[in-house]
Amino acid sequence: MADSASLVVFSLEEQRFALDYRRVIQVLRAVAHTPLPGAPGNVAGVINMRGEVVPLFSLRRRLGLPERAQRVSDNLVVARTARRTLALMVDEVIGVSHLDSNLIVSGDRIFAGLDLVEGVVKCVDGLVVIQNLDRFLSLEEDAALDTALDAQAHDNIRF
Repeated sequence: MADSASLVVFSLEEQRFALDYRRVIQVLRAVAHTPLPGAPGNVAGVINMRGEVVPLFSLRRRLGLPERAQRVSDNLVVARTARRTLALMVDEVIGVSHLDSNLIVSGDRIFAGLDLVEGVVKCVDGLVVIQNLDRFLSLEEDAALDTALDAQAHDNIRF
């Protein structure tokens, strides 16, 4: 295979999404989280991952999907952006897909102006939308998250 891509594929509301495998640190079962006052609206709270405070994002909110209560069977995808480690709430992690990167259509060609989408790939059983983690937060949201995390550290919120 020429250039290959490895993707961690997950589902939300029966739609499939993916992240670049190299960005994913770990997949966890859903855990309880602590609210983070002052954080952007798509931040569900924070989790404690081996002593590190990690912001937990609701992809449902970010993508405009219906909210629902967290289930025991849900997963968290812990990943690294250029600036920080974060966790994404997902319904289910389907697995890792290895494919020819030439099959990925750039997000710019399909979703002009939507920076959140890195690309789309058509698979035998449907489309997979590849998320762009480095564009996941706007500059304002990133600054608000930093402020909220700093306040949390200052207030010494316990888990």
